[in-house]
Amino acid sequence: MAFADLTTDQVTARLIDAVVDWAGEQGWRVYRRASSVLPLPPPMSARQSVLDVACARPDGPPVVVEVDHGTRRRTWEKLLAEADAGRVALWVRWGSGRLPPPPPPIWMVTCEVSGRPDPAGRGRLHSRSPRTRKLPPAHSAVRVETVAAVELPLPPTGSPGPTA
Repeated sequence: MAFADLTTDQVTARLIDAVVDWAGEQGWRVYRRASSVLPLPPPMSARQSVLDVACARPDGPPVVVEVDHGTRRRTWEKLLAEADAGRVALWVRWGSGRLPPPPPPIWMVTCEVSGRPDPAGRGRLHSRSPRTRKLPPAHSAVRVETVAAVELPLPPTGSPGPTA
């Protein structure tokens, strides 16, 4: 994923869209702004918090996802409550630098994004450059069955070595 000069809200929306697309490709039912098991704090405690994305899977527990660029205790509390209810809790965190991990059993997915001040003075603009993907190294197709033991230390290069 690559983008340039997006606001904080635009980056978050773009990442939520990417999560929704990924979950849909898995064949899961996807819900945006799904109700959380965690109620809102007072004075709105009669209402539930919402999750950025919730996914129903036919072959496992539901997956819930929060997308954030900050470290909010409320996000941890919400994801811990979801995990306690039997859901797989994912936290997609974006930003630059080291992002401290959440407490288990929350899983964290990071997305490195750079930021700079908005020249118009309206906060920050964020960009992400595509990374070049390196192919894995080629491995030998030859299977090694037995290995001959070698006496250590090895003789210096160019010397005849031990005689039998």
